[in-house]
Amino acid sequence: MKLLVVGSGGREHAIAKKLLESKDVEKVFVAPGNDGMTLDGLELVNISISEHSKLIEFAKANDIAWSFIGPDDALAAGIVDEFNAAGLKAFGPTRLAAELEWSKDFAKEIMVKYGVPTAAYGTFSDFEEARAYIEKHGAPIVVKADGLALGKGVVVAETVEQAVEAAHEMLLDNKFGDSGARVVIEEFLEGEEFSLFAFVNGDKFYIMPTAQDHKRAYDGDKGPNTGGMGAYAPVPHLPKSVVATAVDTIVKPVLEGMIKEGRPYLGVLYAGLILTADGPKVIEFNARFGDPETQIILPRLTSDFAQNITDILDGKEPNITWTDKGVTLGVVVASKGYPLDYEKGVKLPAKTEGDIITYYAGAKFAENSRALLSNGGRVYMLVTTANTVKDGQNTIYSQLDKQNTEGLFYRTDIGSKAIKD
Repeated sequence: MKLLVVGSGGREHAIAKKLLESKDVEKVFVAPGNDGMTLDGLELVNISISEHSKLIEFAKANDIAWSFIGPDDALAAGIVDEFNAAGLKAFGPTRLAAELEWSKDFAKEIMVKYGVPTAAYGTFSDFEEARAYIEKHGAPIVVKADGLALGKGVVVAETVEQAVEAAHEMLLDNKFGDSGARVVIEEFLEGEEFSLFAFVNGDKFYIMPTAQDHKRAYDGDKGPNTGGMGAYAPVPHLPKSVVATAVDTIVKPVLEGMIKEGRPYLGVLYAGLILTADGPKVIEFNARFGDPETQIILPRLTSDFAQNITDILDGKEPNITWTDKGVTLGVVVASKGYPLDYEKGVKLPAKTEGDIITYYAGAKFAENSRALLSNGGRVYMLVTTANTVKDGQNTIYSQLDKQNTEGLFYRTDIGSKAIKD
């Protein structure tokens, strides 16, 4: 069968590469993808993620069995609804089911209604009301743009002044446009964060290995928030009992709640969780695979990925299996200056072979040659599976030492939280 993956980043590279390994898959197209993906035999389609009708035409013309939707903005724009209306299968939530991600206020309302543990909060479109709430509750406090902001619309404020400034930027200075026309302000939760992903169809769900992302740009969790600078899975120091609690108190009630709301969920559900003294609580939901977590979770899948998704789409019980070997760890290499202004066109090192996978996020061929150049904020990611986090770090960082990463940068401490001093 032939499959289509919608999106262009490292996440989509990982999804498409894994699908191509499946025995019944002859071709995987990625729209629009990036040139680095072609090194793994993936075929690019020059259609942007917002051109739904062109994607539908392509899927029909090329006999695509089903499509896997990567990015949040396509889901929020109702791409799955349009595919379904055209008689096509797509793995991803409808626009209304994806509201769990594209409105933080909606997600909070669902959590409160169905008793899911999360931070106390208020939602505001009026700056003065927001300021009064901040001043009443004090700092540290978290200010979030209600809508999609590429993972960057969250400010963890250490002081009241900083929180008020963040609310001002979103509500009055229009920093995130319509996404910041409302803000959710919530209590700061103390604890360690982790990501829990599940393949979902209605009230049936299949949990993936736990993962831990590294959001800040620089070592020691310093600097601005990014889309994510590296990750590892599973999180070795997280007790199995915590995952079981999260499934019972968070995943199940939310999925059952969404059915009751008339918005049954199909696709990947991501729960961004924090382990507090009172047990796991929800920081946020995403209606799709995380990036870079996908790149360290999918290499651990030992079953036939395309068959698994086909079965879930068809409402059949999938046979999903994971390796129990060690830890999979990956480090993102980004353009110097990311997540702010950065240059493009830096020549990239050769693609790794063997035990180290290279996933490309922002790469394109030079005009007249097959030389790959940087073409985005996050550029590529190196991923390996090893016995321990430390072994994984050693493998990846010694490889990065050998690469010429001039004009690029990466964090040197990915996975360090898992290493006991």
